[in-house]
Amino acid sequence: MGPDSEAGSSVPWRKVLWERQPFPDNYVDQRFLEELRRNEGLHKYHYWAVVKEAGIVGQQLSCVAIFITLWLYMEQGSLLPETLLWTSLLIALLGYGLHQLLITKHGLDCKPRTHLANLQSATIFLSFTFGFSPVLKTLTESVSTDTVYAMSAMMLLAHLISFPYTQPSPPGSLSLNAALFASVCLASRLPGALHTFAMLSCAILVFALWPCLLQKMRERTPHHFTVVCVGVCLGGVVGLGSQSCSGAMLLTMALLSVTLLCPILLVRLQQQKDNISGPWDEAEIHDDIRQFAH
Repeated sequence: MGPDSEAGSSVPWRKVLWERQPFPDNYVDQRFLEELRRNEGLHKYHYWAVVKEAGIVGQQLSCVAIFITLWLYMEQGSLLPETLLWTSLLIALLGYGLHQLLITKHGLDCKPRTHLANLQSATIFLSFTFGFSPVLKTLTESVSTDTVYAMSAMMLLAHLISFPYTQPSPPGSLSLNAALFASVCLASRLPGALHTFAMLSCAILVFALWPCLLQKMRERTPHHFTVVCVGVCLGGVVGLGSQSCSGAMLLTMALLSVTLLCPILLVRLQQQKDNISGPWDEAEIHDDIRQFAH
């Protein structure tokens, strides 16, 4: 740092590289810090807005808890596969109707699928799943139960970590494959092939179709989205509490931490953010260079 000109020099310093000047290469004048900028373009978060966005994380945790609860009921024989199949079919029809209503009410997509195409896709999936259910039932017979449970837990954890929370529709391939792998492992420990088919159908409904409907509600009916997230979280806690009180307490603590505590930390830590910018930053070229590609 120094004055605009060194002693004995009447030439003022200029911030240019193409001109030879009577100054050292590392010389800067007193105006150097005048271009300092702090937290440029900082997005300020508000607590309740962050809580609302964190709701999708909490409801995904609850979806996993609901799926595990249904599997526990089927393993214990308290839930018949026929009951789960008919319930899943009814929920799928209601969800499909709501999805179409959201599309038609708030504007059609660019290339909407026809009802016939959706019916064909569902028929093909259900046919293949039903046909391969006996194979999937015996898929892990040579693997110990503890290993199957450990793999399922790791895959469900991978599903939660890799889930695209910002844009859950369509669900990410890694997240969906991890959830389906865990579903196959758990379904293979059920009594019969029909149990396996019912569990896999429920897994597709929870991990593949539900995120698509949730994203539509998130984009077009934000108030209903918040109510649905709260309802799913309550359903996960109540369902898991019917099987394990300690599990329900852990889930409640996780939901409170994710949806209430973590937003507080984010808002508090944002006040400590100190990002400086200035003439020492690398130059950024904002021009469109595609015009020079020809």
